[in-house]
Amino acid sequence: MKQIARKFGVVAILAAAMALQTPAATTTWQIDPAHTAAQFAVKHMMISTVRGEFKNVTGTVIWDDQDVTKSKVNVTIDTKTVNTGEEKRDQDLKSDKFFDVANFPTMTFVSKKVETNGAGKLKVTGDLTIRGVTKEAVLNVEGPAAAIKDPWGNTRSAASATTQVNRQDFGVKWNANLDGGGVVVGDTVAITIDLEMIKQAAK
Repeated sequence: MKQIARKFGVVAILAAAMALQTPAATTTWQIDPAHTAAQFAVKHMMISTVRGEFKNVTGTVIWDDQDVTKSKVNVTIDTKTVNTGEEKRDQDLKSDKFFDVANFPTMTFVSKKVETNGAGKLKVTGDLTIRGVTKEAVLNVEGPAAAIKDPWGNTRSAASATTQVNRQDFGVKWNANLDGGGVVVGDTVAITIDLEMIKQAAK
């Protein structure tokens, strides 16, 4: 009996040692806001396209090294940073007619499902929240790019994600009619997020 007990004791010790040596299943990447932006484009008066961006994009990507479909994405965008290059228009966008930044200073995207979508591509489905309204959105992702080392020893990667949403779905409803038909602001908004991220040390 003592020999059996000793044998089971050795097995338990070996199992514990192997567990400690097993590499982590996931890697955490922190979005670098200094090298990340969320751009948008929307039709103006049915004939031209107005483009703008948000800065101070933060969040994390939890990458599952063994099964990409178990990866997770969490992004927060600072709506107060909206910039179209026209101060008066930017103030209008910050007002309660559009983003209402006083009451809703951020918009968020939290993934629910990650799928491969061809070589070097992903489809990420998640909850997009704007003005306190949450709707499902699908991001078409190029990347992530192969990791590199920067001059300061950080490991970095990057990706680009695109989607389209209807602003009316999120309560961004202001508009005005044009003589002869049409409206001042289009409803369909094209969104592109170009992000760079830094690998975090394993805990």
